[in-house]
Amino acid sequence: MKNRKILTENEIKDLLREYKIPTTDYAVIRDEKDIEKIRLRYPLVLKICSPKFIHKTEVGGVRLGIKNKEELFASCREFQKKFPGEKFLAETMEEQGVEVIIGLVHDPTFGLLIMFGMGGIFTEVLRDVSFRVVPIEKRDAEQMITEIKGRRILEGFRGIKANRNAVIDLLLKVSKLGVELRNSLKELDLNPVFVREQDAVVVDARLVMK
Repeated sequence: MKNRKILTENEIKDLLREYKIPTTDYAVIRDEKDIEKIRLRYPLVLKICSPKFIHKTEVGGVRLGIKNKEELFASCREFQKKFPGEKFLAETMEEQGVEVIIGLVHDPTFGLLIMFGMGGIFTEVLRDVSFRVVPIEKRDAEQMITEIKGRRILEGFRGIKANRNAVIDLLLKVSKLGVELRNSLKELDLNPVFVREQDAVVVDARLVMK
């Protein structure tokens, strides 16, 4: 991690967990011996785990729905041929929910901002986001949710069940992370975050240091 600007996903999720931000369970795979040690629940997702590949899906570096250890071995062997010398990340495949994005970004005028909006693959298309200067308080988090066009989904549109309080809690924890790492953090993207009836979990994350 030292002297590297872009962290790997496992490093980011280790950091998130220090702030009690829920993430997928995961294990780093460097060779086949690591596969034997894995005690994660199936199905799993396998990802390329390298700062060289920020957009993992675009380079074919994500494999979904791995049902057992045999499939994991096979997928790892394919990845080893495609990405020689790299390590991989096995993660629990989480139950989907409403997809949101939470992020931190530096603005030249206002300083460090926290962002919230509808997430997943449509983030850049919809641009349905709200911003606040960190640190934020609970009322700020509540207002950020009400400001986006997709708020109706989080409010139970057509029977969709999403835990609004879990989103508020996540926003406050990310704000705290931003305050404490303000001088070293350049940009953080948690996308997607699955918001479900009982909880919310960070599925994928990107972090760039200054």
